Amino acid sequence: MLRPGDVVHVGPEASVQFSGDRALIFRVIRVDTRATYDGWIWLEGYVLDQAGGALQRRRIFVREVGLRRGQPGDGNS
Repeated sequence: MLRPGDVVHVGPEASVQFSGDRALIFRVIRVDTRATYDGWIWLEGYVLDQAGGALQRRRIFVREVGLRRGQPGDGNS
């Protein structure tokens, strides 16, 4: 279960819209608890740069199983 403060890599496994150079590192600030399609969630948070600084606030719709946890630059993202 994702929580505020978690950092995840959002790529094509999470949603086709994040394929290739559109993949991003995302710091979660809110997980929407409303029911959606099975396995999909709305996340609110910040797109991060390689140093972990916030670039843009966004709301995204993704498959939770497609998210990879990790901090920028730690080898997991």
